[in-house]
Amino acid sequence: MDTKRNIQQEALDYHANGRPGKIKVVPTKNTKTQRDLSLAYSPGVAEPCLKIKENTEDVYKYTAKGNLVAVISNGTAVLGLGNIGPEASKPVMEGKGVLFKIFADIDVFDLELNTKSIDEFVTVVKALEPTFGGVNLEDIKAPECFEIERRLKEEMNIPVMHDDQHGTAMISGAALINALEIVNKDITTIKMVVSGAGAAAVACSRMYLNLGVSKDNITMFDVDGVINKERTNLDESRMFFARDIGNISMADALVDADVFIGLSAGNILSQDMVRAMAKDPIVFAMANPNPEITYDEAVAARPDIIMATGRSDYPNQVNNVLGFPFIFRGALDVRATAINEEMKMAAAYALAALAKQPVPEIVTKAYGLKSMTFGRDYIIPKPLDPRLLSTVAPAIAKAAMETGVARTPIADFEAYKLELNDRLGINNSIIRLVNAKARQNPQRIVFAEADNVKVLKAAQIVEEEGFAFPILLGNEKRINQLIAEHNIELKNPVIIDPRSDASMSKRIAYGEQFFAERPRKGMNAYEAKKIMRERNYFGCMMVANGEADGLISGLTRSYPETIRPALQTIGKAPGVNKVAGMYIVLTPKGPLFLADATVNLTPNAEELAEIAQLAAEEVARFNIEPKVAMLSYSNFGSSDTPEARMMGTAARIAKERNPDLIIDGEIQAGLAFDTAVLKENYPFSDLVGGGVNTLIFPNLSSGNIAYNLLKEVADFEIIGPILLGLNKPVHILQLGSSVQQIVNMVAMTAFDAQGNR
Repeated sequence: MDTKRNIQQEALDYHANGRPGKIKVVPTKNTKTQRDLSLAYSPGVAEPCLKIKENTEDVYKYTAKGNLVAVISNGTAVLGLGNIGPEASKPVMEGKGVLFKIFADIDVFDLELNTKSIDEFVTVVKALEPTFGGVNLEDIKAPECFEIERRLKEEMNIPVMHDDQHGTAMISGAALINALEIVNKDITTIKMVVSGAGAAAVACSRMYLNLGVSKDNITMFDVDGVINKERTNLDESRMFFARDIGNISMADALVDADVFIGLSAGNILSQDMVRAMAKDPIVFAMANPNPEITYDEAVAARPDIIMATGRSDYPNQVNNVLGFPFIFRGALDVRATAINEEMKMAAAYALAALAKQPVPEIVTKAYGLKSMTFGRDYIIPKPLDPRLLSTVAPAIAKAAMETGVARTPIADFEAYKLELNDRLGINNSIIRLVNAKARQNPQRIVFAEADNVKVLKAAQIVEEEGFAFPILLGNEKRINQLIAEHNIELKNPVIIDPRSDASMSKRIAYGEQFFAERPRKGMNAYEAKKIMRERNYFGCMMVANGEADGLISGLTRSYPETIRPALQTIGKAPGVNKVAGMYIVLTPKGPLFLADATVNLTPNAEELAEIAQLAAEEVARFNIEPKVAMLSYSNFGSSDTPEARMMGTAARIAKERNPDLIIDGEIQAGLAFDTAVLKENYPFSDLVGGGVNTLIFPNLSSGNIAYNLLKEVADFEIIGPILLGLNKPVHILQLGSSVQQIVNMVAMTAFDAQGNR
């Protein structure tokens, strides 16, 4: 079986299944009633039209223009694919739109233009200015991209940036600033060799000039060799960097060079070339997917090296996602008329400064590290750092204001930073963080229903992604048949059939242990051994005995069938009296944690207090401060019924047990999120500060109804249910979960297992 072929098919399925593509348009106003529609369109829409006619700037007040960026390409220089045409470039442009949205809450229309003419391209884009707040040019080949960007910047009154040029320039510029500080070298005297003379290489080199590098100290190479003044085939952009030197080789140029910048092709820089460089060499090998020299080869050649690549699996990744979402965010928020050199420099310096600040635990945990400090292996921030938005965007906005291109200056930057974090839901990257953490220390996870195609596909993905080492339970012949029929690629899969003769001795041993640990529990010795033929019992015993780190099940089994074996074999964690269940609901403003919607039918006040504590502890594991609302139909004694009093009592018990916990109730769900009404009417409440993220329901019925409504009606993505209070992690899939939902649950199980070792 061909792993590459499987990944290719998976990518095709990802883009094709369901609604084709990766983006859609969603209304931001109510459209439920005839009155809504009359306001949205005719006759109501005439009013904002007339206001905009009177004052064109009101287009930002009444339309989405101020948060809308055009990602525009003609498909002439796509990724590593080259000139593949506008239609073939559309998946990439949609992907760029996704990144804008998830990292900076910027809406995008992608536009693929069927032209290679500079004049025609400029004419079309210029005509679109009334629609957009900014233009991100993408994947346009050099040298045309230089002229297109220059003309559009001159002729348009909104921000225009060719990210292939300036994104890489800003990120690598930040890395260069910090690398030179570490090795204590003066930027004005360093000797630099640049491999590549395309859009990115030229823009990077110009950025380095602005940072202080001397043009006389930059030696640039393209596919035809060194760029010198003897060359007759140079366009204007390359001629700018032509030096009065002979036809030297790159190996010659690298002798005693301080910096190598690679934006060309893989594997063209040898270890001997690196050895010939000056003390403490700086090598940015940024060709993708294969760098000019691999990280391992470079470090082996020169232990004193500072190395960066475009890859995420090595330190110091130069990734454009560190720049473009936040640059446009800052530019849009001050309605900048341009993205100028000062704004790009501000981005580079902001990124460089952020790398020197103490790294939050949420970042170190995401990358599986105990600590992360400024130094040779950490010269630029990580893409998952939640501080990027509130660091880079304000720097861009300030630079725009200082250089006179901001039309709506920001008065209070502290308030602006809070607004940025709130609008994105700063903790809504929870899946990416859990995945990154799981990848750093993959665990042995038992798949109790491995005779299911979706489970096997999920097992392949988690193995390829490095989240976990799958252990497959089920009939070996059937599992291998499904693997062959569906071209599933698993490397030496561990398959165990609890019913087979090969598992008999293990089954007997588990049964004897189970019976010994549960005497007088309604089961005789024979039944204890027989029940180990059931995969959930067998798998849970593997986890209980440390032969696996976690288990997932429930795709085709009822909830009680799955949870009962876990409770009977693994049991509750020390000090826990009641196991509970929690869902994570991913909303645009951040995650909500719902407990108990799965396990406890009608808990009493003591049990509800414990459920709240278990949920708060789990929320804190994601480096999110839990803010807990004990939900009811009553507000702080407005109803004197036993059900309402019980939630208030539970809140008091939880607070007594943990005085630092932010918790209150009983409270209605709507009021828990309405901070203005809460502050006005109940100023004594712990929840007045807002930010409620953890909801405790009075019974299973209310919790389950709420979770299903959020999933089906609001269409929020759900992770869970996550079992709280077990001694070791067992998580239960929702009946009929998708492959991606299974993958998410495996990552969560691995994440929990890391905390239980």
